[in-house]
Amino acid sequence: MTAKKNAQIVLNYHPAVDDTPSEDVLGYEECPYPTLTKEGEVIVKTVYLSVDPTLRFAMNANLVPYYLKPWKPKQVVYGIAGVGVIVESKDERFSKGDVVMSKVLNWPWKAFFTEQGDNTRKIDPRVTNGKLSVLLGLLGISGMTSYFCVREKGNIIKGAGQTFVVSGAAGSCGIVAGQIARLDGVGKVVGICGSQEKCRYLTDELKFDAAIDYKTDNVKEEIRRLCPNGVDIYFDNVGGEISRIVIEQMNQNGHVLLCGQISEYDKGMIYPFPVPPEIKQTLENKNLTRDRFHVLDYKEKFEEATKNICKWIAEGKLTLRESVEEGLENAPRAYFDMMRGKNIGKQLVHVSDP
Repeated sequence: MTAKKNAQIVLNYHPAVDDTPSEDVLGYEECPYPTLTKEGEVIVKTVYLSVDPTLRFAMNANLVPYYLKPWKPKQVVYGIAGVGVIVESKDERFSKGDVVMSKVLNWPWKAFFTEQGDNTRKIDPRVTNGKLSVLLGLLGISGMTSYFCVREKGNIIKGAGQTFVVSGAAGSCGIVAGQIARLDGVGKVVGICGSQEKCRYLTDELKFDAAIDYKTDNVKEEIRRLCPNGVDIYFDNVGGEISRIVIEQMNQNGHVLLCGQISEYDKGMIYPFPVPPEIKQTLENKNLTRDRFHVLDYKEKFEEATKNICKWIAEGKLTLRESVEEGLENAPRAYFDMMRGKNIGKQLVHVSDP
């Protein structure tokens, strides 16, 4: 009988916390196929992996946020989320073929793995019309983060003509945030991203009012031109110089929605990052809110959010492009390409078919 094959992604070594990791920090290797040793266990086959910028922190030997499982050299790495199917079960609640996700923010980058049934959540694939990748995008952490960040922190007043600016606008959170802001009633949506292709996607397909290519445009001049009445709400995905420019153009009593700070991830700090003195002064002078945000603070509202998002999807009002890398062996490339801004929308790895 031929032995069943398995494979995983491992951390080769801890990179320096204040430098951009090189691609050899992650490796692909074969590993033993899992077995069930006790009642209550299941074997899961990974179908899709979610690839997320915050995983940069899991690489560190220290400075790892509480919600991430720290990566250890020569051991399998863990992502925020994945979706898979049961291939074998010793838990009466699960049967072969069930679609599952994890109840916690841990999904091993592994083709097959053993998990406790208590940590596993069964999913009805009809929720997404059988398109399982949606569970990691619009209905995953990215979608929930954007939904709650906009709705809980945005202070959108329908019909007030507010201007909403989003950086990292062609990433998974930025795309969803801009659309939800429009659905909730802002007057203008402006996206900042890193290529003309991304700008066209935002304006032509998603109907953003305008988009700025920070690599070729003068961001300060474009913000002034496109937002002549100032910026009321800023969905911040990037931090750094771009955020400084936008915050300078914000109106009195505006709101900074602190979703991510990707430009700061290789600087040896941990979220929430220190606010530079000049930005802190602007926040105080203009009475701007800039609250720390984490999506897990709203878990009790996930069911309601899922219903609303599914309704918008069905009505054609909410969409999210996917950038899909094929094969577990290419998961490291998917991560580093995402961090270089090569993706549009949700970055995924397709590991297997259900």
